[in-house]
Amino acid sequence: MLKVSIVVPVHNAGRYLDLCAPSLLDQSIGRAAYEIIYVDDGSTDDSPRRLDVLAARHPHVRVVHQENSGWPGKPRNVGVRLARGEYVQFVDQDDELTPEALERLHRLAVRNDSDIVLGKVTGTMQGPSSLFKRTVERCTAADAPLFESLTPHKMFRRRFLLDHGIEFPEGRVRLEDQVFMARAYVRAKTVSILGDHPCYIWNRRDDGGNTSARSAPPEVYYGHLRTVVEAIKEGTDPGPHQDHLLRRSYRVELLRPVSEPRVLQRTGKHLERYFTVVRRMALDCYPPGVRAGLPAISALRAALLEEGRLDSLVELARRTQHIRPHLTIDDIRWSEDGPAGAKLLVSTTITLLRPDGEPLTLRERNGRLFLDPALLAGIEGAEHWEVPDPLAHARGELLVHDTARGEWWFPDAELTPRLEPLTTAGQHRVAVSGVTAVDPRTLAGGGPLLPGTHLVWASAQLLGVGRRIRVTATEHRPHLPTIRLGTPPRLLIPTWSAREDQLRLAVGPLGHTSTAHQAFLRATNSPHLRRTTRTLISRLPPSLRHGVRALARRADPWRPRPGPGSASASGSGSGSGRTPEGG
Repeated sequence: MLKVSIVVPVHNAGRYLDLCAPSLLDQSIGRAAYEIIYVDDGSTDDSPRRLDVLAARHPHVRVVHQENSGWPGKPRNVGVRLARGEYVQFVDQDDELTPEALERLHRLAVRNDSDIVLGKVTGTMQGPSSLFKRTVERCTAADAPLFESLTPHKMFRRRFLLDHGIEFPEGRVRLEDQVFMARAYVRAKTVSILGDHPCYIWNRRDDGGNTSARSAPPEVYYGHLRTVVEAIKEGTDPGPHQDHLLRRSYRVELLRPVSEPRVLQRTGKHLERYFTVVRRMALDCYPPGVRAGLPAISALRAALLEEGRLDSLVELARRTQHIRPHLTIDDIRWSEDGPAGAKLLVSTTITLLRPDGEPLTLRERNGRLFLDPALLAGIEGAEHWEVPDPLAHARGELLVHDTARGEWWFPDAELTPRLEPLTTAGQHRVAVSGVTAVDPRTLAGGGPLLPGTHLVWASAQLLGVGRRIRVTATEHRPHLPTIRLGTPPRLLIPTWSAREDQLRLAVGPLGHTSTAHQAFLRATNSPHLRRTTRTLISRLPPSLRHGVRALARRADPWRPRPGPGSASASGSGSGSGRTPEGG
């Protein structure tokens, strides 16, 4: 039996197949250990011919042609049924795998007898996720926040899917990924998470093809969300565990149309239509324990929704959209562990500020805490909103962004939440604070930071408000000495960015840095320059655009260097893109 089968649904793939195919053809696990199954879902361009060329050139590639089903669900199901591997890895036609992805994921799966293995995701479509903060050998949906990752681009034991009848809905079904993942998560006895090595590259397409071309009417979209809720209920018993699993869809999917920015972008009957649909679902589908477990401002939105107070939700969104985080660096220095083991110790405190710049507070009355009256004044149904446990959902952490590779790394520390009394009697604020040890020798999945610019950020969730904030110098820029790290040795230079005063860790080779390298570091350090560069490349004539992208791919740190007998996808044509309106 093969170790792994990669299943790729394809429809009118376009040039993106040239990006996807090379990353699949030469996985380090060895060609004899895996296969690639492309399921062509009735493409009307030249994708079928291109896929047949791939299969003719590479014995471990199989191609299946079928009539168009309109969505990726059926092609994936067909691929699972035809697969000969012990495990199945789903890949979308315009995404990529890193060279060692299958080998590392399969090794983790076999070591733990896992039903599902989640691999760290990177790329321009993927922001930081603390789910991949570290590798987790064994967990389940009961003890890990697995429902924060509901895309199917994971490795599954094929027998697990077949024995439990876990399939994707077929046809034009919104949220088919969530239905599939909900059914899988509630039945999996062992789930593993590979957090110390990037596996799946999810990049934004320059033609906008990652996302559906047309949005679904709310009745259709939330009708499919009901199917996700039912999938969770079918696999769990009523009670705290079920409430916990349902809370994500309530918080993310159900409250989204009545929260900023969506509730401020829609008006009139269009807004009322969304409000009516989500309110009915809130009342029909979710037990009271779901809302009771939400953080303060999310719970307030839920109460206003279920009570039918649309105007209050709009006004609350107008105010909460301007709540901003406030971060102070209390201390920053290298630890006294000697040059070979020094860690950057960053002491920070994060709080929230109201739109007027004053602290977002809790008011104490008769031993009970209420959400800031200045924030809620005049909002019908929101005044005197009690917060029984303000620290229940409070958390914060520092994270480091490798701008050249799109990687996010998490130091092994979390900030501690606390309730701080203010000078005004009876007023308190929620804060997270602590010392984070950033070890540049082990931060990148157990290894040293790679050459490039690494920006330091903070993330906080306080009272149901989530914000990411730059770690910046507040009054002056502390000077931090340069250190050496890694083998061969590199220099790590802590600096502060020119525009935002953001802490950044610049890693480069010893000695002279070329002008081209300096320009590269500058470009990858600036989000504005990265966006501008992508825009300029997209406007080039096709011949030049493809040449520039080829040069960029040759500089890709994940791309294996060609050697004797190395495979190529040249001549395979282009082709991948999500199935229309969905995938």
